[in-house]
Amino acid sequence: MTATLDRSTSTGPKPVISGQRGFGVQATVYFGVIAPLLALLAAVPFAWGWGLTWVDVAIFVVFYCISGLGITVSYHRYFTHGSFKAKPWLRVLLAIAGSMALQGPVITWVADHRRHHAFSDRDGDPHSPWAYGTSPVAIAKGFWHAHMGWLFDRDQSNAERFAPDLVKDKAIQKVDDLFWLWSLLTLTLPGIIGGLVTWSVWGGVTAFFWAGLVRICVLHHVTWSVNSICHMIGERPFAARDKSANFWPLAIFSFGESWHNLHHADPTSARHGVQRGQIDISARVIWIFEKLGWAHSVRWPTPQRLAKLATETN
Repeated sequence: MTATLDRSTSTGPKPVISGQRGFGVQATVYFGVIAPLLALLAAVPFAWGWGLTWVDVAIFVVFYCISGLGITVSYHRYFTHGSFKAKPWLRVLLAIAGSMALQGPVITWVADHRRHHAFSDRDGDPHSPWAYGTSPVAIAKGFWHAHMGWLFDRDQSNAERFAPDLVKDKAIQKVDDLFWLWSLLTLTLPGIIGGLVTWSVWGGVTAFFWAGLVRICVLHHVTWSVNSICHMIGERPFAARDKSANFWPLAIFSFGESWHNLHHADPTSARHGVQRGQIDISARVIWIFEKLGWAHSVRWPTPQRLAKLATETN
């Protein structure tokens, strides 16, 4: 799928694409995607009888929750869609938590995702699985593109068009500029903690491997599966303008993001899992923030709104 460039005059909308990534940034993207993947491929022989402890598991879970909720609650529901408002200090911490998922700086991520919603499953969507058609070969190619192939494209979504609010926010711009630091910390802190807890170099090595590299890779593929699988198969109980669907097997690991059909039907909703039995951990975290007074103006779905969206599918 080739994004349609907007060549309007300065009085019209800004271009969809702002240019191409430089060599250094592109090389970093390749490393950030491929290195954790290689770590995951090495995980099975590495863990066969040795190399994995309960300390590694505990650190993995903690960092997976911080960085995973950093994507779902922070990058996605807060910064991209404005599902709630947060205290200034929480706003900065949310941006840092999202950065620790190693999925790109906050402004870049938000610009890409807002562009995705603006052109969802149409020309201009950066990662639609329907970009190449509906034949078996086209669907396979589309799955690869939506899942991770699009990450290697050099075109950059125009932040001035899709995320002007964040570009103008000095605090968030600073967090964005320090993405290299958050990337370093998310990879090294697990190893440092593992080494200190076990008081051994080997404990640091295994924690770095499992709670650093492998954790990043698992989280990457869970997030990317929402882009690919959740636009291909699943249930569609609510009216949306695209092929977004609910895929329940990913619900826990994605912290509720795989209830994707309601999200595209009502993008600013703070809760995605709205039907009986649909666990949405991200929504519960936002609820806790609200109860603590750290968040306000939360956009919870209403029964009237849900009934209307459900009726429109019939």
